[in-house]
Amino acid sequence: MGPPLDVWDFSSPLLSLWMNRFYIYMGCALGVTLWICVQIIVRKQVTRSQEKSVPGAPDSSLSLQKKQTHVSGVKIFYGSQTGTAKGFAALLAKAVTSLNLPVAIINLKEYDPDDNLIGEITGKNICAFLVATYTDGRPTESAEWFCKWLEDAANDFRFGKTYLKGLRYAVFGLGDSAYQSHFNKVSTNVDKWLWMLGAQRVLTRGEGDCNAVQSKHGSIEADFTAWKTKFISRLQALQRGEKKACGGNCKRGKCESAQHGPGEAQPHPQGELHPGNAEEEEPCESSSEDELGTQDYQGLNSVVDVEDLGNIVNSMKREKAPGRTGLNVEAEERTLVQRGHSGLWRSLYQKDFKWKPSNGYQLIGSHSGVKLCRWTKSMLRGRGGCYKHTFYGIESHRCMEATPSLACANKCVFCWRHHTNPVGTEWRWKMDQPELILKEAIENHQNMIKQFKGVPGLKAERFEEGMEVKHCALSLVGEPIMYPEINGLLKLLHQCGISSFLVTNAQFPEAIRNLTPVTQLYVSVDASTKDSLKKIDRPLFKDFWQRFLDSLKALSAKQQRTVYRLTLVKCWNVDELQAYAELVSLGNPDFIEVKGVTYCGESAASSLTMANVPWHEEVVRFVCELVDLLPDYEVACEHEHSNCLLIAHKKFKIGGEWWTWIDYSRFQELVLQYEESGGSKTFSSRDYMARTPQWALFGARERGFDPKDTRYQRKNKTKDISGC
Repeated sequence: MGPPLDVWDFSSPLLSLWMNRFYIYMGCALGVTLWICVQIIVRKQVTRSQEKSVPGAPDSSLSLQKKQTHVSGVKIFYGSQTGTAKGFAALLAKAVTSLNLPVAIINLKEYDPDDNLIGEITGKNICAFLVATYTDGRPTESAEWFCKWLEDAANDFRFGKTYLKGLRYAVFGLGDSAYQSHFNKVSTNVDKWLWMLGAQRVLTRGEGDCNAVQSKHGSIEADFTAWKTKFISRLQALQRGEKKACGGNCKRGKCESAQHGPGEAQPHPQGELHPGNAEEEEPCESSSEDELGTQDYQGLNSVVDVEDLGNIVNSMKREKAPGRTGLNVEAEERTLVQRGHSGLWRSLYQKDFKWKPSNGYQLIGSHSGVKLCRWTKSMLRGRGGCYKHTFYGIESHRCMEATPSLACANKCVFCWRHHTNPVGTEWRWKMDQPELILKEAIENHQNMIKQFKGVPGLKAERFEEGMEVKHCALSLVGEPIMYPEINGLLKLLHQCGISSFLVTNAQFPEAIRNLTPVTQLYVSVDASTKDSLKKIDRPLFKDFWQRFLDSLKALSAKQQRTVYRLTLVKCWNVDELQAYAELVSLGNPDFIEVKGVTYCGESAASSLTMANVPWHEEVVRFVCELVDLLPDYEVACEHEHSNCLLIAHKKFKIGGEWWTWIDYSRFQELVLQYEESGGSKTFSSRDYMARTPQWALFGARERGFDPKDTRYQRKNKTKDISGC
C-alpha cells in the first residue's frame, strides 16, 4: 500500500507536469497544427511570387495552365478517293505545326478503329476527320471499313453511350451539292456516330462543296480554308484550357449560339435548304437527344405487344413520324392495310422500331431477319471465334445468325434487343415460305460478308470460306419455334449442308415435341423457380411455369443433341443451385451452358445494371458448385472471353477424353438417311460427336481461345463489350 496523500509533495515541478500532462499534449498538437498551416501559406506565397517573376507570365492562372497539358497533339484522319482530302490533311497539318503541336496524318484505310480508336481518349489528342462522300452517298473505299465499324459500334449496345467519352473530335466533309440527296452524307454520319458513342465535338462540322455555285465561299478549297481557320482558333483556345468557345453559359444540351445536331438541316445563303452549313455556329458540348433525329410512340426501349399494333397505327394518324414529310399518314395506313399484315409489320419495324439496316439487321420478308454476328467478323480477321467454336467446333466465320420469327412470348429483363421486337403468344401474320426465308437470309448474309473486303487484317482464305454458309444459329431474336413452318426451314438447311442450332424459350412444348432433328437444340433456362422465372423472363402466358416444365420434359425425349442454356444474373438467380439440379434431372440435357448475363445498357424495359453482371470467377464457382449436385455431369470446356462454361454429360467422355465437338459431315449423312427413311432410321447425339481439342478444355492455358488465332486486348479494359 502506497504512502498517504499527506505525504505527497504537490509543489514538485515534475509532479505538476504529470498531473497536467493532457493539457500539455493538447498544446503541443495545436502548436504543430498551426506550424503546418503557416508553412503551407508561406509556400503558396513563395510560389505565387516566383510565378509573377517569370517573363511573359503576367498572372498565375496562365502559368498553371502551362504546367497542365490540355492538348498533347493532333491526329488528322482522311478518307480520300481522288486525293483532295489527303491534300487538305497536309494543309491542316502544316497549320497545326505552327502551334508547336505534334501532328500525325493517318489514312483511314490503314487505321484499325477496333484496336486504336479508344486509345485516343487517354492521349489528349484532338482528332480531325476529313472524309469525302462518294457515289450514292457511300464512303470512299479507303474510309469504308472505318465508317462501317463506327456505325456498328454506335448501334451496338455492348459499346454503350460512353464508349468514346473523352475523345475530342472535329469533322470536315467533302461533297457535291449537285447530288443534294447525298450531299456530305458521310461526314454527317461520322459526326453523328462519334457523338452517339460519347465523343465530344470541339468544332461544328464543316462542309466543303465542289459545286462552286452553291459553295458558301466560292470553292471547296475556300470552304476548307474557312473551316481550317476556325479549327486552328479553337485549337489555340483548347491549349489555353478553355472548354467552350461560346463562353460556357449554355444549358446542358442546348447552346444559345444555335448549336445544331449532326445532320440537322440549316438555311443556305441562297435560300435553299442546305444540310449542316452553319458557319456562324459555335461549338458546345451537345448532349441533346434531338441529334439522333429519333421519335417514337412508346419510347425507344418500350415493349410492344402484338395486340397493341392497332394503337400504334392510331398514333401514326395523330402524329407524323420522322421521315414522312409531305406524306399523308392516313393514306399510307390504307396502303399498308391493303398489303395485309405483312406490309404493316414491315413498315412498323423499319420506321418505328428501328429494325433497319443501320442497326445491322436485314429484314427478310415480313417476319424474319438476319444479322452479321460480331464473332463472324472477329474470325474473318483471325481474332478468334465464339464459344460455339470452342465448345462444338463451329467455324464462326461461316455461321449465319438468323430467325424466322421476330416475335417472342417473353419480355426478358436482359433482352439484348431492348424489346424493339413485338411479343405475342400465337402466330397471327401472313406467313412467308421457308424457301424465301432461307434464300434471302443467305443472300443478305453474303452481302454483309462482302462489305469486309479490304478491311485491315482480313484473312483472304476465311473471306472466301465465309461466303459459303455452313452453320445457322436460329437465335437472333424472338422465338424461332413460333414459325409454323419451322420443320420445313430446318429440312431446307440440312439439304443445303447447313447445320442447325435452334434456341427456344421453353414456352411451346408441343412445338418442341413435333420438331424434326436439329443439329443442336437449345432451351433457355433463365431461372429455376416459378417466381424467379416470372421475374426474369416476364412471360406472356399465364400458365408459363407448366409450359416451361413441359418443354423440359419434351426435350428429354429428343435423341439428338440438347442443351440447357443458363444465363446468370447476379442477385437474381445465382442462389438456386438445388432447384437447377432438379430441372436438369427433368430434361436430362446432353450439355449445360452457363453464361454470365451481358449488360445491354440502360433500358426503360429493364432494371439491370452492371452490378448484376457476374465476374468470370463467380461463374466458374457457380458451375463447380452445380456440378457437385449432378453426379452424371462434369465441367468440360471454357470460353473466358464470353464468360461462359460448358457442363457435359459423362457419356461424352470416352477413354478420359472429351468428345463435345460435332462431326458435321456425319450429321448431314445421318439426317439425310432419316429423311429418306421417312423418320424410321433414327440416330442419337453420340452418333455424330467429335473429339474436343486440348485448348478448348476447362483448365487449359488458352482459356478457350483457339491458338490458331491472335487475341487482341482492348487498351481500355474497363470498356467491356464481351458477349455474343
